This record gives sequence, structure tokens and C-alpha cells, in this order.
Amino acid sequence: MKRTVSVAPMMDCTDRHDRYFLRLMSKNSMLYSEMVATKSAIHGDRKKILSFSPEEKPIALQVGGSDKNELSEVAKIAEDFGYDEININLGCPSKKVQKNKFGACLMKEPDLVSECINSMINSCKIPVTAKTRIGFDDVEDFDYLNNFLLKMKDAGCKTFIIHARKAMLKGLSPKQNLNIPKLNYEMVYKTKKENPDLEIIINGGISSTQEIKKHLEKCNGVMIGRAIYQNPYFLVDIEREIFEVKNHPTREEVAEKLLQYMEKEVRQGTKVNHIMRHTVGLYYGQIGSKKWKRYLSDNMMARDSDFQKAKHIMTIVQNNEKANQKNL
Repeated sequence: MKRTVSVAPMMDCTDRHDRYFLRLMSKNSMLYSEMVATKSAIHGDRKKILSFSPEEKPIALQVGGSDKNELSEVAKIAEDFGYDEININLGCPSKKVQKNKFGACLMKEPDLVSECINSMINSCKIPVTAKTRIGFDDVEDFDYLNNFLLKMKDAGCKTFIIHARKAMLKGLSPKQNLNIPKLNYEMVYKTKKENPDLEIIINGGISSTQEIKKHLEKCNGVMIGRAIYQNPYFLVDIEREIFEVKNHPTREEVAEKLLQYMEKEVRQGTKVNHIMRHTVGLYYGQIGSKKWKRYLSDNMMARDSDFQKAKHIMTIVQNNEKANQKNL
């Protein structure tokens, strides 16, 4: 499985509708689910929480937890649902996540993490991967990070996604944790240099194809989050410049295919705004983008949005695309 470029798991963002939308623009990027707590996956409505369209593949389920038996069970569930990978979250710094003892606070407990990963690997045949930070609080030390990775390697994990910022477990919000701790790409590069047999995916602050190419000289892959959610058509640039795909869809073609998907989903009870909220950035940087966002804000966030309104907004999309082409 290639993880040259992947879209980061983002809470309240990378749900099944967003992933379907992103897949319309990229066939080669790896997609990750939102983080799902083990108890939700085990005891909740699995179909609602875990289901996805075949078109979304390759796709990984990200899970949060610290009970090895629960994680083992969820790994098997993920495999049975058809996920291509299961990823354990060792990087989220939110207080709620810490309270439930998963996320970045687990960097303090490498032995526990090792046991959890070993249990997951023994219960499924799909790859078990880990997403972590370079450190936490006052700990930003290469030896600590490297030993943490080696513990997980001994447990059977071979692929690590490393957010090149430390996590501040106190004093900063999750949003602030995405910006305030300084990026330290060199530490991630060093982990790959010291462990050539491991697959190291770098994450954090990456927003251009030039940056992707630079990171790929030192790491096996790149994971991107906010830059793609804010500007989803960035995936087309990635397809063209990183994967060297010659044919790629216009924004109009993306909109038309999403309309077909939406028609099916609305008939099954999905609200239009649950899909359309992910398309706010479709015209990022383009003529008419403000009008597009305003229209979405005024019409698509209403709870009574229906399919006819969706058709109307897609007409706006297509007209925007034609106007853009005339102005090129």
C-alpha cells in the first residue's frame, strides 16, 4: 500500500461524505477517517459510525483508545468492514481525549502503547500504523522519540505518521496545538535516517507541491490536513505534480459527480448540508469564491435543506466554473 500522500484524519471534517468528495479529485492519495473511540466502535451504531463507500478506498480507520482488548476488537472490526489499515491516535492533545486516556498523553506510556499495538496486530491482517507527535510538554528529545518508535517497532508496527510538532497537554487548545508549537522537520528526517527500515510519513504545516517534493526526499510519505480541507482542489495539483496523472477533473465535473452522490444520499435520509459543508473551499482562490461561500452559508446550513436546493447550488457551481474559464 502506497502512502506517498495522504489526507490527515480530522475531527468533524473527514467523515464519509468528505472522503467521497475528496476521492472525486484524487485516486492516489490515502484517506483516513475521523478518530473513532474504541467504545463507540464496539458499542455504538457501527453502520453509522464505520460504513463507507467502496469509492473511498484505499481508506484507513483511525482509532483512539488505550485498552488493549478493546483496541484488538476494533482492529478486527475494521478488517471485517473492509478498511485497508487501522491507525492508532497517539497525537491528539485535547482534554477530553486525555481524560479518556488516549491521544498524545500515551506518549508518556510507551510500554502500554506497545502492548496495545501488539494486541491489534495479533487480531487482524491489515496494517496497524501509529500517528504521533515528536514530543509532549517539555519533552522534545530525539532519543525519547526514537525509543518510543522502537518500542512500537518491536511490537510489530512498521509505519509511523509523525506530526512534526510536540503536543502541549496543558495550556493550549487543540487548535492552538496546530500552530503554536514550532515545527521541527529535522527531527522527523532524523528518525527516517536512523531507521531506514521503517516507513516514516511526515505531517504538519505542508501546503504546496514544492514542499511535498522536498519532504519526499527525506521521508516515505507526506500527510496533509488543513491545507486540503481548506482547498480541496489542491488534490488535483498533487495528482498532476506528484503522481503525474495527466487527466484530471474540472471543478464543474467534480460538482456534477457530487450531485449524483447527493441525490442517492438524500433519498436515504442524509441532509444536504452534511455533504455540502465540506465543499466550502472548492473555489478557494478562484473568481466568485466569496459568493460561493456566502451562498453556502445562507442556504446549505439550514436544517430543512432539500435536494432541490442542492440542485440550485450546483447550478451556481457550474456557472462559477464557466465564468472562471472565460476569465483565464
